[in-house]
Amino acid sequence: MGYRFLEDVATADVAFEATGRGLAEMFRNAADATLRVMVEEPETVKGAENVVIRLYDDSLEFLLFNFLQELIWYKDAKKLLLRAEVVSVAQRDGRWSLEAHASGEPIDFERHPLIVDVKAVTMHMFGVEQTPEGWKCTVVLDI
Repeated sequence: MGYRFLEDVATADVAFEATGRGLAEMFRNAADATLRVMVEEPETVKGAENVVIRLYDDSLEFLLFNFLQELIWYKDAKKLLLRAEVVSVAQRDGRWSLEAHASGEPIDFERHPLIVDVKAVTMHMFGVEQTPEGWKCTVVLDI
């Protein structure tokens, strides 16, 4: 598993660390962890609808922040649960870009028992760092 939940970080939030050998894997694992916070069994989310997410930012941290916010926006605005299947992250001329191919389906409360409603990604403890093993991020979600 490319993520782990952090206990005792905040009483009204959920925190996790996601890792990956590369940036794309870390971003995918962070997306998986975010979905797992919302849905009891993320594997029940089928790939009925496809979405391409393209984002750009000068900061790698804000690129991840905005990516996770985008997944939450789809859940709130479109009632669509998404799993990031293919993610590419690149840097060119000091600017970061992300292209994610995600698939999912509308929320079905019988098939997708929801655990909590994630409202937003917070800046509390938020960070991305390179490690000897690859990459790691720390994320706190407001629930």
